[in-house]
Amino acid sequence: MVSCEKATLICNKAQYGEASFVDILRMKLHHLICKTCAKHSSCNTQLTSLCQKAKLRHLSQAEKEKMKETLSQHR
Repeated sequence: MVSCEKATLICNKAQYGEASFVDILRMKLHHLICKTCAKHSSCNTQLTSLCQKAKLRHLSQAEKEKMKETLSQHR
């Protein structure tokens, strides 16, 4: 059986389709025994879903620089 730390890592990879089938099985077996990790996985899934629905994006380098300039002018 995998440790809680390893199960969390697999969970995070699984959210983005990076976990192997065998790793996902190991994680699910761990979740049968460890309810804390099962809860973490559930919350992680919900968070990922909400982030996808929000259509979040990060600022471009130019946008970051413009924001820095604006903030420094208001000090």
